[in-house]
Amino acid sequence: MAWIGIDVHAATMAVPPPKDVAYRGTISLAVDVSDIDHRMFNVTQRIPVQAGRLTLLYPEWLPGNHAPRGTIAGIGGLEITGGGKRIEWFRDSTNAFAFHLNVPAGVSNIDVKFQYASPVVRDQGRRVVTPEIINLQWNSVVLYPAGYSQSKIMFSPSLTLPTGWDFGCALDVAQRDGAKVSFKPISLEMLVDGPLFAGRHFKRVDLAPGAAKAVNLNIVADDAKDLEIKPEQLAAHRKLVQEMVSLFGSQHYDHYDFLLALTDELGGIGLEHHRSSENAQDPGYFTDWDKNASERDLLAHEYSHSWNGKFRRPAGQYVLNFNVPLDNELLWVYEGMTQYYGHVVAARSGLWTEEMARGALAQSAATLDRNRPGREWRSLQDTTNQPVVTPRRPLSFVSWQRTEEYYAEGELVWLDADTRIRELTGGRKSLDDYAKALYGVRDGQIGPAPYTFDDVVAALNSVVASDWRTFLRSRLDGHGPGAPMDGVTRGGWKLTFTDTPSAFTKNNEEANKYIELSHSLGMRVSTRDAGQLADVTWNSPAFKAGLVQGDTIVAVNGYAFKADGLKDAVKNAKGGSMPIELILKSGERYRTVRIPYYDGLRYPQLERVESTDDRLGAIFKPRT
Repeated sequence: MAWIGIDVHAATMAVPPPKDVAYRGTISLAVDVSDIDHRMFNVTQRIPVQAGRLTLLYPEWLPGNHAPRGTIAGIGGLEITGGGKRIEWFRDSTNAFAFHLNVPAGVSNIDVKFQYASPVVRDQGRRVVTPEIINLQWNSVVLYPAGYSQSKIMFSPSLTLPTGWDFGCALDVAQRDGAKVSFKPISLEMLVDGPLFAGRHFKRVDLAPGAAKAVNLNIVADDAKDLEIKPEQLAAHRKLVQEMVSLFGSQHYDHYDFLLALTDELGGIGLEHHRSSENAQDPGYFTDWDKNASERDLLAHEYSHSWNGKFRRPAGQYVLNFNVPLDNELLWVYEGMTQYYGHVVAARSGLWTEEMARGALAQSAATLDRNRPGREWRSLQDTTNQPVVTPRRPLSFVSWQRTEEYYAEGELVWLDADTRIRELTGGRKSLDDYAKALYGVRDGQIGPAPYTFDDVVAALNSVVASDWRTFLRSRLDGHGPGAPMDGVTRGGWKLTFTDTPSAFTKNNEEANKYIELSHSLGMRVSTRDAGQLADVTWNSPAFKAGLVQGDTIVAVNGYAFKADGLKDAVKNAKGGSMPIELILKSGERYRTVRIPYYDGLRYPQLERVESTDDRLGAIFKPRT
């Protein structure tokens, strides 16, 4: 095959900036995901072109990731042809996501072929293919022309599945013939926003029977037995839809598809989209319902994003293509409010009990109020930069460095706002009224409607007049001491500590395989990794004794490490004078440390303050 060359000595070319204009023609995209043995996706595209320089982009800034996390490392075998001849390409020397080429005269279409080699082991990234399940994110299998708006580049996608598999996806099917599925033409923006879960074991459940806008729960699982749903479990998920629609008073989708993978093999995920969400849970999500209770807020959180983050999104998140950096300034609204309503609606729907919801709030409040000395130097506002600072890697001392705490601390800010509205209006109004004012507008509109900080303040003032600007900025830019706890107090509760874990903490320990000693010794210990320290709190007793993340506890007070033995040692040292003795292994080195801690086990909980209004209880009450 003859080659058409390009001057590769031109080290870089200007990447055309995106303009709000339409691309010529429709790009065909065929993805074959049937090679599950090699975890390989084979991709073929036909792109209408005209002669001259062309730059193709691979998506870099992914929605919901808040950071440049495009999976370009997975691309292999990239070959471009036109008019039966190979067209040479070169990668931009300063932008690894841009590919430049010269389209020769007389060529009106180019054919692009490559493979996407998905991770096969954990160290390579999140696994998206197992022998039973495929999670296809279209951004991993597409190149698109630079210089145009992602909402105005049209694609005609098709898919080849493993034989006998079924799938869930928000994209509209045009035709299916066995393993081959063709979807209706769709913009690049909505294509990337419509991922797919496919599986050998698949079940679709109607969560809004009889409703004008369908909402389905599409489940894939490692084993067919994990697809069984009891009536009360189904009722809670249907109630989730009712409560969320009632909360916002609108629906900004023509149909919605929850994608739920019940697996130990696929990488974990909780990712929002406009008409769907990607979610992974333990295989026993239904069959061991009580065992995994602490994780059951996930679907509520991601569903809430259809309103907050997708329909109404921060103005800095509304960009023209997937290679323009995102402005994360308002993530404390985008994610913080979603964290808040994810927990609230989980309680309102019955996915959580009120006790579980209070336990989750107590855990977050205690961590931020007592175990985050990093608040002294780093504000909540600055944590919105964290997705770019480090892409969700473990930190050596998260309590001092701080991480993406616009989720949990953002939740405290919005609880504070909710209880303040209720106090100022004598209970006649609440944050739910704000949710309708900002997110419930233009019922039925799918296209994004950006908002600014000023819009947030205006929406709060439309509910009840107050100095909301100062209220928010003081919490976003302040340094304490302590976290914003007024919402807990105004809610009629107070943070206390006992020697018995709450139902939430106990369940969370078991589900995530760790020992929670953050509020006593100042450390979290992994039981999955046989006593390895998963976290050490800055300036805690464990920290002062020289412990660091990655150390492994070999023995406690002379006995081989066991989870119960470590807890017993902390309990038995209470009120005494004998330090807790640990033998630690760090690499090839063993050492003995003694921790002089005598205050016993400490677990956070919320305690009701009598003679005050139970606003927190009112917040958790169902609306439908």
